[in-house]
Amino acid sequence: MIGVSFVSSSLFLGEVKEYLSFNRANDSSQQGEYEDFLNGVCASGLPPHLLKLKYNCPIMLLRNLNPIQGLCNGTRLISKELADTFIGAKIAIGDFKGTYVFIPRIPIESSDKLKCPIPFKRMQFPVHPCFAMTINKAQGQTLDFVGIYLKEPVFSHGQLYVALSRAKSGAGVKILIHPDSKATAHIDYTKNMVYGEVFLLAEAIIPEVDSFKIWYTPF
Repeated sequence: MIGVSFVSSSLFLGEVKEYLSFNRANDSSQQGEYEDFLNGVCASGLPPHLLKLKYNCPIMLLRNLNPIQGLCNGTRLISKELADTFIGAKIAIGDFKGTYVFIPRIPIESSDKLKCPIPFKRMQFPVHPCFAMTINKAQGQTLDFVGIYLKEPVFSHGQLYVALSRAKSGAGVKILIHPDSKATAHIDYTKNMVYGEVFLLAEAIIPEVDSFKIWYTPF
């Protein structure tokens, strides 16, 4: 399912293994005062303070550890060994599918985009349970089957195309459209957001592009 970011593993079968992170403020004088606050910081691209995993649970790598061996940001794996000091996992898709790898704890610095008032580093395994992913995370991946959950129309140029093109064929794509609460009839369509300027530029280069204007919805 593409369109939802990360889903809890609480309903997944098996015994849970918990990993606590250590958060260290860049300014050591702020450590004691803001430690509880830093433990509660949770944002996209940052592993949680309390990481809960289970055997055979699907996980996603959040950092580039070793691109040569397929361990890149966004790589999906299946957890196979949940030790205290490392996580053993198999790569789920791609050229390195089936490769057994070990994932260590690493220090992860808070991003400037996080806009956290206290810059800090989190020592944690750079993974997150991944039963679903966003369209952006799915970009560049090829899947046999794709389920797209559209709670609302996509908002970026070309984003719907990216989601639809993840599957190898149209038969492998299923879309769940969440109807507007104000809708009086069943909705079986969604908007395809495209910058109108793209077609204006194309029209200046290729006049015949007029015939393609019927299928885009400009902002």
